[in-house]
Amino acid sequence: MIRRRTLLAATGGAVLGSTLATGTAHADATIVINPGTRYGTWEGWGTSLAWWGNVFGTRDDFADLFFTTKSVTYNGTSLPGLGLNIARYNLGACSWNAVNGETMVKSPNIPAFKQIEGFWQDWNNEDPTSSAWDWTADATQRAMLVKATQRGAVTELFANSPMWWMCYNHNPSGAADGGNNLQTWNYRQHASHLAAVALYARTNWGVNFATVDPFNEPASSWWTASGTQEGCHLDPAVQAAVLPYMRSELDKRGLTGVRISASDETNYDTARSTWSSFGSATKALVSQVNVHGYQGTGGRRDLLYTDVVTTSGKKLWNSETGDSDGTGLSMARNLCYDFRWLHPTAWCYWQVMDPSTGWAMIAYDANTLQPTTVQPKYYVMAQFSRHIRPGMTILDTGVSFAAAAYDASARRLVLVAVNTSTSPQTFTFDLSRFTTVTGGSGGLVPRWNTVTGGGDMYRAYTNTYVTGKSVSATFAAGSVQTLQVDGVTT
Repeated sequence: MIRRRTLLAATGGAVLGSTLATGTAHADATIVINPGTRYGTWEGWGTSLAWWGNVFGTRDDFADLFFTTKSVTYNGTSLPGLGLNIARYNLGACSWNAVNGETMVKSPNIPAFKQIEGFWQDWNNEDPTSSAWDWTADATQRAMLVKATQRGAVTELFANSPMWWMCYNHNPSGAADGGNNLQTWNYRQHASHLAAVALYARTNWGVNFATVDPFNEPASSWWTASGTQEGCHLDPAVQAAVLPYMRSELDKRGLTGVRISASDETNYDTARSTWSSFGSATKALVSQVNVHGYQGTGGRRDLLYTDVVTTSGKKLWNSETGDSDGTGLSMARNLCYDFRWLHPTAWCYWQVMDPSTGWAMIAYDANTLQPTTVQPKYYVMAQFSRHIRPGMTILDTGVSFAAAAYDASARRLVLVAVNTSTSPQTFTFDLSRFTTVTGGSGGLVPRWNTVTGGGDMYRAYTNTYVTGKSVSATFAAGSVQTLQVDGVTT
């Protein structure tokens, strides 16, 4: 959630030269699905709630669109609900009160809807029942958090910045030079704020945060006093100093079952660097490593997976990613790279609603804050999130342009693939390594198609059938398809 357009423009040419960027489909291909190689149980799909939740948090139609699989009417059109089941709640860093004559310093470039109000607003009293805390704050984002929870979402609590008064310059957008901005004497207080909110949410909102992440892209240096959003640089040594406080503050409130996630670094290589800098005691505090996917097709996803999952035995989530390609083709490509190399068990898009049509799934006007158009990216997301569901087992496909998930109880195999070529291609899925493959009635394989350049938008088809132990489909240029193969046993 950095200044994404600048970053991706600067790095795009370099990342495409990555040694792992070998998955583009340029010809008809046979994809062998290997049920013997498994990459964990899928936990789900998600989104962060700030900032769109700060604008539209009271809307039930958006809650249904994003957090259910129901068909929902929006602007006269029936849309397929995305079925997201992870909601990441952003604990704000802003308040507009004075404390001992001091007030928050506001970046001249941050818009109002990106200023998220925190709860601990006066450092003179740490007691959450005192007037130093305002539990009516951030009402709109909180409303969407509750709606998501009521629709079955798993929740995570994270902070883009400590409260303004914990920052050296009282500016929750960052330090003037992009350096460390959390006061050393407030390391524990930052953790205390997060833990107090987690407890209050459980007691009063009906929200049980599964994880708490005290950082957001902390090693990055673009968090400055003139930034366009909340953010704070915390180098790995500072992170390591805060994490013990995070555990102790949760534990002393009886939240021993709430796990710590960290560090939400901006890309795979930075995440690996931060993780490798932690000692064993620090790593023991972290149950789940969160990483952001802002390297596109670049970065050593494979090495991060090895370090985190194979070596350290931790969960690995792509907890935030996004791009400026409103067609959804880039998102589908990068998502398939994640399935091939990173092997996360959850995947979250940054802002499902955004003023930029490129970044948005559903756009809104930055000035009027009114929702506008549904982007093709929305339908591309549906190809993945409506079909690869929590509890499924992720299987190996051997390629970087297709993903496979298996539901043993339903005997169902889900295949999602993207044709990044500029010409149509036929993909044949070789299922010979499975014991049984029948398909549905008469061997039917239902499929759904989205053409990112225009045309089908999550259109369903019933004209594809199993042949022996394989199934083939023709993919238009720039298309994403999902195939549902029933009657499959391993």
